[in-house]
Amino acid sequence: MKKFLIGLVIVLAVMVIGYISIYNGIVSKHETITAKWAQVENQLQRRNDLIPNLVNTVKGYAAHEKTLLVDITNARSQWGKATTTEDKIKAAGAEDAALSRLLLVVENYPNLKADQSFLKLMDELAGTENRIAVERMRYNEAVQDYNISVKKFPGNIIAGMAGFKPATEYFKAEEKAKTVPEVKF
Repeated sequence: MKKFLIGLVIVLAVMVIGYISIYNGIVSKHETITAKWAQVENQLQRRNDLIPNLVNTVKGYAAHEKTLLVDITNARSQWGKATTTEDKIKAAGAEDAALSRLLLVVENYPNLKADQSFLKLMDELAGTENRIAVERMRYNEAVQDYNISVKKFPGNIIAGMAGFKPATEYFKAEEKAKTVPEVKF
């Protein structure tokens, strides 16, 4: 009887330690998602800070491209108004599309392409876009890792008991981004 109680206490202790370990792992992964999303937001904000300068530089050369510049400004303001992760992902996609169209317009203005301030802004924007891509990838990896933890056994049981649900927000490429752009020289 005494051996049975000792065995039972050991089994219960292992179960409690296992529960705590899995729970803490899920909490850590959930917080990692939050931190990775903050990095994505930092890079998107950096891009938003560059856009007014880029738009003002282009305005001088492309006055009749007003609708495109308005679209870029509107996309940028959507980012500022977005409150949820889903809204921010949509706003970032709208900015991606508007900036893609801007790059096509720039091809029609050889003087603009040679302007030093424009070149510097474009370099900054290109670097920022690369950073955004890296942070989006890291965010998606963190979401995937977390989702695996809360869906696999025994994490799914502990996650259910603790109220953790799978994260559903992944960054995905827009349909337009899947087509190869045409470059003409």
